[in-house]
Amino acid sequence: MTQKEEISQPNILQVLNALRVRILAGGGEVIDLSAGTPDLPPAPHVMRAVSEAAADPENYKYVLRDLPDLTDAAVSWYARRYGVRLDAEQVIAVYGTQEGLPHLFHVLCKPGDLVLVGTPNYPLFSFAPTLAGAEAVLVPLRPENGFLIDFSEIDPAVARKARVILASYPSNPLGAVAPPSFYEDLVRFAKEYDLVVVHDNAYSELVHDGPPGGSFLATPGAMDVGVEFNSLSKTYNLSGLRISFALGNREVLAAYRRFRTQIDYGLSAIDQIAAVAALTGPQDIVESNRAAYRSRRDAFVDALRGLGWDVPKTPATMFTWFPIPARYGKDDKRFCMELAEKTGVLSVPGSSAGPGGEGWVRFALVQPGDVLLRAAEKIATLL
Repeated sequence: MTQKEEISQPNILQVLNALRVRILAGGGEVIDLSAGTPDLPPAPHVMRAVSEAAADPENYKYVLRDLPDLTDAAVSWYARRYGVRLDAEQVIAVYGTQEGLPHLFHVLCKPGDLVLVGTPNYPLFSFAPTLAGAEAVLVPLRPENGFLIDFSEIDPAVARKARVILASYPSNPLGAVAPPSFYEDLVRFAKEYDLVVVHDNAYSELVHDGPPGGSFLATPGAMDVGVEFNSLSKTYNLSGLRISFALGNREVLAAYRRFRTQIDYGLSAIDQIAAVAALTGPQDIVESNRAAYRSRRDAFVDALRGLGWDVPKTPATMFTWFPIPARYGKDDKRFCMELAEKTGVLSVPGSSAGPGGEGWVRFALVQPGDVLLRAAEKIATLL
C-alpha cells in the first residue's frame, strides 16, 4: 500500500461504527466495546462552568491564544500532579491529541525524515508522520518485554538518520506501563542520536496495578529532548470537548506555536473555561474514574476466565488487550467480525494497531459492569 493509499483508508472505529449502525438497523442488540469514549459523566462543577460560559455571547468569538487562566491551571496541574515545573512558554493547548500530534510533525519533520514508532500502536502514531511526508519506522513491542521499546533492537544506522522517536505509556491499545528506568533510557537514547522525543501521556491517571502514572517530563534531561501530550478526555470524561496540551521543550513549542498561528484561532473559550474548572476544581473524579475502570476490568476478566477464556489483566488504561481464542489462530479480524455478527459485541482487531497486533483484540471498558458481564457471556459462545 502506498503512503497516499494508507492516508485515504478509513479509521477502524469508523468501520466499526458503520457495522454498529447496520446491526441496529436489522433489529439486533449491540454492546459497543470498540471506541474509548467514556460513558461516565463529567464532574458537576465542570458542567456548570460550561453552562455558564455558553450563556455568555463573548465566548463565541475568536480567542486567538490560550487564556492566561488556562495556562496557569496547566502549569499548576503539572507541578501538583507530577512534580514537573513549567512556565507559560512550555504549554500549548490543542484540540485534542488526535489533532495536535499530527500537526506537530509538520514542525519537526521534513519529507523523507524517519520517525521511530513502536508497534502495535494507536494508529495515529504511524499515520501522523506520513501526513508530514515523513516515514514511520516501526519498532516491535513484544509482550515478553512488557510491550516496552527495546532500544537495543533499533539499528544504530537507522537511529542516526531518524528525527523523532514517539512513545506512549501507559499505552493504548496495549495497556503497558513504563517504569522510570525506561524514561531514563529513552532520554539517553534521544541524546545519543539527537532525536526529539514525543510522548503521549493520555492515560497516566488510569494505572490499575502498581504506582500511579507519572510524566516523561519528570525524567532528568527530558525537557532537553522532548515534549509530552496530556489530555483531559479520559481523566475528566471530556472527550467531546477536545482539550489536550503539548508541554515541555521550549524550542520545539516555540516553533509549534508559530506554526499554529497559521492554522488555528485558538481553542474555544468555552472549552478553555471547562478545562480550567477541571484542572483547578475538586479532583474526586480522577480517583472515581480509576476505581470504576479497575472494577470493570476485574469483573470482565474474572467473568471471561470463569467461562473458559484465560485472559490477562491489562495493568492500565480503559482497555483490555487479550490474545484471541486459540481456535482463531492469528485471525483477529475473523474473530472480531464473527463476534459482532453473531453476538452484537463490538471490539477492535489487534491487527488494526499495526504489525505485531495480529492475534490480539482490544475491548473498551465503556459499559457498566452488568453490561460487561452480559458481553462476557456472549463472547463465551465463540470460545
